[in-house]
Amino acid sequence: MHFSIPDTETCNTDNGGQYVAFNIHVNGVLHCKVRYSQLLGLHDQLRREYVNNMVPLFPPKKLFALTAAEVEQRREQLEKYMQAVRQDPVLGSSEIFNSFLRRSQQETQQIPTEEVQMEVFLSNGQKVKVSILTSDQTEDVLEAVTTKLDLPEELVGYFSLYLIKDGADGSFSFVRKLQEFELPYVSVTSLRNLEYKIILRKSYWDSSYDEDVMESRVGLNLLYAQTVSDIERGWIQVSKEQHRQLKSLQEKVSKKEFIQLAQTLKYYGYLKFDPCITDFPEKGCQVIVSAGNNELNFQVKLPNEQMKEGSFKVTRMRCWRVTSSVPFSNGTGSPNKTESRLELAFEYLIGKDRLQWITISSAQAIMMSICLQSMVDELMVKKSGGTIKKMSRKRQTCLVRRSDSQQAVKSPPLLDSPDCNREPIAKLSSKLGSVSLRGISNSSSANDMSAEDFHGNYAFEGIGDDDL
Repeated sequence: MHFSIPDTETCNTDNGGQYVAFNIHVNGVLHCKVRYSQLLGLHDQLRREYVNNMVPLFPPKKLFALTAAEVEQRREQLEKYMQAVRQDPVLGSSEIFNSFLRRSQQETQQIPTEEVQMEVFLSNGQKVKVSILTSDQTEDVLEAVTTKLDLPEELVGYFSLYLIKDGADGSFSFVRKLQEFELPYVSVTSLRNLEYKIILRKSYWDSSYDEDVMESRVGLNLLYAQTVSDIERGWIQVSKEQHRQLKSLQEKVSKKEFIQLAQTLKYYGYLKFDPCITDFPEKGCQVIVSAGNNELNFQVKLPNEQMKEGSFKVTRMRCWRVTSSVPFSNGTGSPNKTESRLELAFEYLIGKDRLQWITISSAQAIMMSICLQSMVDELMVKKSGGTIKKMSRKRQTCLVRRSDSQQAVKSPPLLDSPDCNREPIAKLSSKLGSVSLRGISNSSSANDMSAEDFHGNYAFEGIGDDDL
């Protein structure tokens, strides 16, 4: 996730005083507004919990009121501090840090803690209404949805919640995967736009995990609905003969066989992004990027209108970074903050001892980065011989807060009841938590608005020319 503090604002206190609020953005969207003293309190908590040399340096206090230049300097320092904490695998995943962000998000949006009805969508457009608290975090909401669907507890970790934006033509764009530091109800409500909604999808890349999910009837139906939707949207490439076979299996209601056939098709399990711009093979090329099968797939439209396709394996990416930059307008030298641009750049092993930076300019650059990181995490788990283990018990607080009426709700007609006589499978997210990538803050562009979200790739493999 990309943390930035692009600006500040002066706010009034209840007693008539004023203070400077620092606007923390996540993926370019306002997450919360906080005071320097609140961030200092977070820093003190982290120092008490962890050894001092783990916690980044914090901007020092000042005895006198800050000048405009000093406020700007503090903003830059706080931005680097937040990025450094988030990128640290221990600090960034700590409950201290995440609970601070959740609490600040709720306070900023001024949404009181109360029970509400929230809608989460399935891939086929079906709504699942759950009773939650506005202060419930992402895992709480995920558990509420999967409980209502009667998905076995050990399969919950195979799925995640995603924030999407509907398009005018019935398509949708992925905004981000909801994170542990945010409150889903607050996130979607604060956007104040009916085009945004939350969808439930599988959260793994290796299609072999489909076999685990399909052992449950509910899991099978969720996976089937997602596969049908991806085919209908054109995300999965299907020939006329394959389409005929799939239609026949649909008519027979042979869901498992339908998925098994779909697994053999091109782009099965891929996430497709909106058209954007790349500098490969030439600058300014239009490209459609898809993520899946441990790669980024490019469908590139060259300046001569010729179409080319290629794939970039995640194991050949030495590192990648996300930058947020602002182009200068009309050569005046005055940047326009409303024209900020996100870029994902990765250093790729083109040939033996030959690395090349490839850049994608896209509003979904951070979502692409999240996909790359989760692919690497999944590869590292397998490389270490790890498996997906049974999901840890639900939080006791979550169980206490759930209303009796919600727990008694049966699954919607679309989804069958699960088979309870089965071996425990696993929770992917709990295992992957210990294999996160290390972020390195490194800003190299003079026109860069913030430090880069820089990732070293532990799954990188040095491969010779014969393998390329």
